[in-house]
Amino acid sequence: MAKEISRRNFLKALGGGAVASSALLTACKDDKQGAAKAQEPEKGKMTYRLNPKTKEKVSLLGYGMMRLPAKGEDKASARELEETPIDQDMVNRQVDYAIEHGVNYFDTSPAYCQGMSERATGIALSRHKRSEYFIATKMSNFSPETQTREGSIEMFENSLKELQVSYIDYLLLHGIGMGNDALAEFNHRYMDNGILDWLVEQCEKGRIRNLGFSYHGDIKIFDMLLKWHDEGRYHWDFAQIELNYLDWNYADEINPRNTDAVYLYGELHKRGIPAVIMEPLLGGRLANVPDNIVAKMKEREPEMSVASWAFRFAGTPEGVLTVLSGMTYMEHLRENLCTYSPLKPLTQDEEKFLTDIANDIYNLKTIPCNECNYCMPCPYGIDIPAVLSHYNKCIKEGNLPKVDKQTSGQADKQDGLVNSSARASSAELSEYRRARRAFLVGYDRSVPRLRQASHCIGCGQCVGHCPQRIDIPKEMQRIDKFVETLKQDV
Repeated sequence: MAKEISRRNFLKALGGGAVASSALLTACKDDKQGAAKAQEPEKGKMTYRLNPKTKEKVSLLGYGMMRLPAKGEDKASARELEETPIDQDMVNRQVDYAIEHGVNYFDTSPAYCQGMSERATGIALSRHKRSEYFIATKMSNFSPETQTREGSIEMFENSLKELQVSYIDYLLLHGIGMGNDALAEFNHRYMDNGILDWLVEQCEKGRIRNLGFSYHGDIKIFDMLLKWHDEGRYHWDFAQIELNYLDWNYADEINPRNTDAVYLYGELHKRGIPAVIMEPLLGGRLANVPDNIVAKMKEREPEMSVASWAFRFAGTPEGVLTVLSGMTYMEHLRENLCTYSPLKPLTQDEEKFLTDIANDIYNLKTIPCNECNYCMPCPYGIDIPAVLSHYNKCIKEGNLPKVDKQTSGQADKQDGLVNSSARASSAELSEYRRARRAFLVGYDRSVPRLRQASHCIGCGQCVGHCPQRIDIPKEMQRIDKFVETLKQDV
């Protein structure tokens, strides 16, 4: 599919509602860093989209239950959830608040939060009327014991038990296109064991109301499933895709095995298949952009947060059913409710502005990790997301030392190391020393030494699990070599 939709046809997909009043976004005021201050969103203002099959109204903001608040941690990271129990009281309060403000779509999986997400979600939602919410969960049969017919059926039945429901509103084949041999893995997980046909039977029995898939990777699998849809072999009621203003045109340039969202969305939209959007913030990367980009956004709209630009982009296209956000903290929930209560669709001029912002971010050449944690745990204890996050953070903040022959005794041509025959000025030497110290000190503070890149042996176990198709061992070796170069330059 040509990319003309990204320019000429994008506004046609917006549904004609791109001229709402700018006053709609002033409910949430911002601080200088671009994060919204806590302020109550209005009740009864949520934007809804219609499911064409069931004719039910689905909240444009969907609650992603992948990163839940942890007990004893006000700001626990997703990685800490591996070791920290979920704070059920906080989950209950946030779910209550979301429902009170119009959110009715809750997305979970047997694989989330070390297998604890469905139970926590079920406890929170069971305190409300079943008609007040839609549950989305997944056939997350990644491990060998769940890939048999019996194991997959047991997983589905356990989801019903944990979620305390008799039917699933939205059931997804989880992570299609993942793996080094995506077709073989898809067939093994869903076709050879007859599970896809079994799920269709559950749809006919009313135990699954909408059947779809979440796409991560190999475009041939995505195209194959849509071909089946066209042929009437299998009908997809919805599909979950990654869509944000960076991946709209740059997904396959950031990583050749990814697919631009302009194609994914376009193929779904022309078939009338509703799109559920994941990663509107690219794992937080689009809420934590460099200061110069924040300044551009604040100059354009001083009262809008950085994150709200990304959520408006994801929610604007016609055919988007809901936009998922992993709202770990109440302030995330409040801010996103402000953005979607109601949504102010992007104008054509704003869409062009975000295209320019995407160009700026792409040119930073960061590693496309969105901290989903699918690569974890590492059998050798490496905190892979933390290592990549620190490297990206230093790029964004201007703390990635540029090493050349004059500033360092170590000359190298790898990324981040710039060779030059010119003699470094005292200002350049000073800047190098500042950035070098910031990088090394920050690395030791953010990643314990026993969990740093130096401990990677290149086993490759993580590679097949990465939705972004990052060559993680290669990046670990590159970062470790970079760190050692800096350490030796004393």
